[in-house]
Amino acid sequence: MSKHAPSFPRRVWSRWMSVPLWLQILIGMVLGIIAGVSLGEDASYLKPIGTLFVNTIKMLIVPLVFCSLIVGVTSMQDTAKMGRIGFKSFAFYLGTTSIAISIGLLVGNIMMPGAGLGLQSSEIINEVKEVPTLMDTLINIVPTNPVAALASGQILQVIVFAVALGISLVLIGDHGKPAIRVFESLAEAMFKLTDLVMKLAPYGVFGLMAWVAGEYGLDMLLPLIKVIVAVYVGCALHILGFYSLVLSVFGKLNPMQFFKGIGNAMAVAFTTSSSAGTLPASMKCASENLGINKKISSFVLPLGTTINMDGTALYQGVTALFVAQAFGIDLTWVDYITIILTATLASIGTAGVPGAGLVMLTLVLTTVGLPLEGVAIIAGIDRVLDMARTVVNVSGDLVATTIIARSEDELDVEHYNADMEQSAIIAQHAEVDLAQKVEDNVKTSS
Repeated sequence: MSKHAPSFPRRVWSRWMSVPLWLQILIGMVLGIIAGVSLGEDASYLKPIGTLFVNTIKMLIVPLVFCSLIVGVTSMQDTAKMGRIGFKSFAFYLGTTSIAISIGLLVGNIMMPGAGLGLQSSEIINEVKEVPTLMDTLINIVPTNPVAALASGQILQVIVFAVALGISLVLIGDHGKPAIRVFESLAEAMFKLTDLVMKLAPYGVFGLMAWVAGEYGLDMLLPLIKVIVAVYVGCALHILGFYSLVLSVFGKLNPMQFFKGIGNAMAVAFTTSSSAGTLPASMKCASENLGINKKISSFVLPLGTTINMDGTALYQGVTALFVAQAFGIDLTWVDYITIILTATLASIGTAGVPGAGLVMLTLVLTTVGLPLEGVAIIAGIDRVLDMARTVVNVSGDLVATTIIARSEDELDVEHYNADMEQSAIIAQHAEVDLAQKVEDNVKTSS
């Protein structure tokens, strides 16, 4: 063997780095589950690996949302187009959310996950967090202090301020161009930082899955396995059935190409249980794999992270029926309609972070008079359910972005239909062209 031949560790590392990111994440997930089951409670020592990864993602969220939204708004120039896209996004998100919870109620009625448990309301005592009313949510979307909203990560307030600032920069004409160039540069830097952070995903996923498997174990999941199966079946129906139908009918697009393109984002969503935390991966998939113009994805995706909660709404339907069945309470058709409306409206402004759906569940149960003690039962398996519903939330954000981009002629269909390797080459060429345009603008302005 030549003395210049690479060492064994270097060859292994080189081969590992040549593996597609989605497959690296999948391998990390499987190895994490094996490690968690093998180590049991000792797997908690691996949790910091996952925590560090989640923290790096959280580090990106506010600056990425803020800069990308401003760039998305200012790149449109046409305020009428911006309003049209905003209306399409809002209508699409609320419409799909109501359908999602209807699917959840249907699955809950068919599978009857809580039937036969015969629980009594006095058996369980649970403290429930206070849930803000819809009016409070609407009032609080406008930040009284934008800097405080940025510092505390109030995403809905950040979105409102970023959109308002972007519109103002467009309206002041040439005076706003220097600031717009700064935000364009910052947005590109955030995209590059996102790319670097995503390379850490397989290791973070390994740590998170090891902790989840070690913390909950397989035995603890068995008593509530029907609830878990019902939620996962509902999520699969919504993603593979409803979303595929939407892409085929309204977008005239191949759903299989779509799901291939968003595999990385779905894997990150499943393991982090945070739609906000998955935003960087979603932005990367939208531009590099699906061929969506960044000025569309930069506007629609951050908006969806806040108001689109299809998976969470579906989860509300299944778990609300589980609680009703477990406590022997019959629901009327009025109760079903109330659950659909409440869960749909409550999804607006719900934080895209792990566990937010559990707090939202208390609002739904209260509205139809179901025992809040049911929240304590669900809490034991909420993390497992959170993984599935977050995948639906993130997939829904990307479906909406794809359909809206298609309707606005901002989707590169050739890029969309290309395989992953070709998509990466096309995206790289697009980045080079964008960098050249920025450089030309700087030379022109100077």
